[in-house]
Amino acid sequence: MTTNSVPARAGRRPTPVSLVSWLMLVPCLVVFALFIIWPLGKSVSLSLHGSDLFGRPDAYVGLQHYKDMLGSAEFRHILWVTFAFVLLTVIPGVLGALVVVLLLEQHIKGIRIFRTAFALPFAFSVASASVIFATIYNPAIGLANGLLGRFGVDRIGWLTDPSWALISVAITTVWMSIGYNVLVLSAGIGAIPAEINEAATLDGAGGFSASRYITIPLLGPQLFFLIVISTIQSLQGFGQIKILTPEGGPEQSTKTLVYSIYHTAFANNASDFGAASAQAIVLLVILLACTAIQFGVLERRVHYK
Repeated sequence: MTTNSVPARAGRRPTPVSLVSWLMLVPCLVVFALFIIWPLGKSVSLSLHGSDLFGRPDAYVGLQHYKDMLGSAEFRHILWVTFAFVLLTVIPGVLGALVVVLLLEQHIKGIRIFRTAFALPFAFSVASASVIFATIYNPAIGLANGLLGRFGVDRIGWLTDPSWALISVAITTVWMSIGYNVLVLSAGIGAIPAEINEAATLDGAGGFSASRYITIPLLGPQLFFLIVISTIQSLQGFGQIKILTPEGGPEQSTKTLVYSIYHTAFANNASDFGAASAQAIVLLVILLACTAIQFGVLERRVHYK
């Protein structure tokens, strides 16, 4: 009686196909290591060291930068301004775009002109949009105070009043983002099968009811995407804040975490790269936490076709 013996494998040798696959991944892995892994590791290292006059790391300080930062009343104010800026930009930006898209879908004569007009802000750079709104907010010749004057309302220091500075920057940010949001939501509505709307019409649903129970739920993936992306962009917003309100605005009313990182590391010949890196790590943790919460809470309500 013979038995079939299975020879033990000494190890799987890579096939030519697998070797080619790994070789094709090498450029991506190199870029990822150079522009993601190494900078992140360098930031962590800098956050654990002090800095000399030229910004070079010197003495190891451990978690001292984090302790000083988290125990600072100024840093708590910066976090409050950062989260307020996110709320003032994400919610109006996404909801405003949703309202615009729902209105644009109505069969109104000449609506294509408005569709193009609402998409135009997407073509403006941050610098261009900020300069335009700086002119609009000008206390003497600006359009904003000119319109208020026609209604008998006193002039507002849009960028000089601490109560209005953050709101003014947020309005600019919403205007810049609404064009992209409108394009994404318009594409989402275009992807809704026509038979769904036809069936809703036959069932007597129309207008507000159709938008509430059909269009908006089917736009869930696009809305979820815009909320996540808008949150990340708002947490990283810098250009409009720097141009409209230099030095973080009056009484630091627009000094967000990103602006604080810039101010600590580069502004006014500053070179405290250790403290700035610690703030950058905190910003990364906040970004990851916000994204994880959004995926854990909001994605469950998203309806994927």
